[in-house]
Amino acid sequence: MRHRIFIAINLPKDIKEGLSRCQKKIEKLFTPHRNRISGAGPCRWVKKENLHLTLAFLGYLNDEQLEQVYEIVKETTAKNKPFLIFLNKVGYGPRKKLPPRLIWIQGEKSEELLKLKKDLEELLTQKINFSPEERNFLPHITLARIKKWNWRQIEPEERPVVDLEVSFQLPVNSIEVMESHLKKTGAEYEILKSYKLKHSL
Repeated sequence: MRHRIFIAINLPKDIKEGLSRCQKKIEKLFTPHRNRISGAGPCRWVKKENLHLTLAFLGYLNDEQLEQVYEIVKETTAKNKPFLIFLNKVGYGPRKKLPPRLIWIQGEKSEELLKLKKDLEELLTQKINFSPEERNFLPHITLARIKKWNWRQIEPEERPVVDLEVSFQLPVNSIEVMESHLKKTGAEYEILKSYKLKHSL
């Protein structure tokens, strides 16, 4: 059996609630640009329960590879301690890409986060032939995906400015192996296994 797998940091309920409020605030900026027939806007908003921070997307794996991933994540978490990620800015992403693909909230890089990701990627590369992304890692949580065609129907001078300063502290006490189920209504995510970081509180 094949599984569409990624490894992520999940969010506590209060952070999800706070980000959901951000989504609603930003969504109001796009209200004038809703399609008159369908009522849909140019953004597909991520459901509150699906909000997460991706560390590594692995694609389709078989059962044997998935078992290897469990061992890799277990080994990685044993070498890393809990830490905080400071989420501080909401905007379009990726940077300088037009049209933008996402609306996201950015997090600050920290030594702890970079070490966790490095340890994880090194083991994935060694054991399941994983190829890390070449672009620089920017920790972020996707709030919405931009519908390219709908975006281009908005006159450039009328496109909403999305640039919010926020302040959330995301505690990282565990990382999760997640499976993505693709459905007509959008992707649904399932936590397959969760592994606590060393000395988790």
